[in-house]
Amino acid sequence: MTVQTTVPNLLDADDLEARIIEALKTVYDPEIPVDIYELGLIYGINVDAIGNHADIQMTLTAPGCPVAGSMPEWVENAVRHRAGVESVNVELVWEPPWTPELMSMRAKLELNML
Repeated sequence: MTVQTTVPNLLDADDLEARIIEALKTVYDPEIPVDIYELGLIYGINVDAIGNHADIQMTLTAPGCPVAGSMPEWVENAVRHRAGVESVNVELVWEPPWTPELMSMRAKLELNML
């Protein structure tokens, strides 16, 4: 009798990460009309395609941001509902501090920063 093991499919992980990024692009900082992904607030996305789980490291534009208590929940809800991820862990980090240089070109164009 042979035991067959399942090896994670890299394409599945890539697909899951792409769906997560699309979900993140639906979450906006209430004070800035650009999504959090383009703002550069997402520092890391680690996916477990087999477990349908994501760990997301993110920051905010400032430690005293009024949505600091709410934003991680918004991110978790968006990833669960829009990307179809069963479990999500959102970690709010402050290092390195966010700066406008972390914004994408798209965000800079939308905010007339070029």
